[in-house]
Amino acid sequence: MSETMRRSQSEGPESDGARGGPERRRPAWSRMLPLAALLACGAVLWFVFGVGDYLTFETLRQHRDWLQQGVDDNALLAALAFILLYILTTAFSIPVGIVLTVLGGFLFGVALGTLYAVTGATIGAVAIFLAARSALHDLLREKAGAAVRRMEAGFRENALSYMFVLRLIPLFPFWLVNLAPAFLGVPLRTYAIGTFFGIMPGTLVFAWVGSGLDEIFARGETPDAGIIFAPEILGPILALVALALLPVVYKKWKARRGA
Repeated sequence: MSETMRRSQSEGPESDGARGGPERRRPAWSRMLPLAALLACGAVLWFVFGVGDYLTFETLRQHRDWLQQGVDDNALLAALAFILLYILTTAFSIPVGIVLTVLGGFLFGVALGTLYAVTGATIGAVAIFLAARSALHDLLREKAGAAVRRMEAGFRENALSYMFVLRLIPLFPFWLVNLAPAFLGVPLRTYAIGTFFGIMPGTLVFAWVGSGLDEIFARGETPDAGIIFAPEILGPILALVALALLPVVYKKWKARRGA
């Protein structure tokens, strides 16, 4: 082997490392494309095509017989279409989750409606999580100060507990909780598990509301989205929040005792 070839093989990896590798050479704008595309599609669907005008409780009232007939004719296709719709609206950050979840409970019943909604929401949330992590995580780390880095370290240490809390508490917008963990270094698996199981209690509540949609409409009423804050429903959810925080409290207590 010639001296030139040996020098090339020995210096090749170091040169790539010194340059930061192909990933580091990607311009910032190219990393922004997936996230920008998702948000742009959501904005177009919402403001230009008026998707929000179609996915409303009034639309369900007018077309509930037709929708139910579609499920009766082909339950599998209807389920796949519902899950796909939930994936797209979540990935595009279109705020129609409550209406879709109520619809799922009406069309498929409480159990299947919950399962389909949770599945679609989780897949859609993972899509925008990956886009956000690719676009902004490295940039924010470079600009972040010591306090932000400490917060990121603490969040990553208890990521699953915090994900459960963020998903269980109905005070934070769903789209915000989809994005924030991407900036705090939450692993994908933890994010997906925390999302799937964390949104299940709230989804179950709205699917249950949807299962009684005919009776609600028969009384001339509209489903109450604020039912999630009723004491008999919010109480058990807050209990789950406390349970999710137990590992965090235990770790801090153990660390203080060790100190």
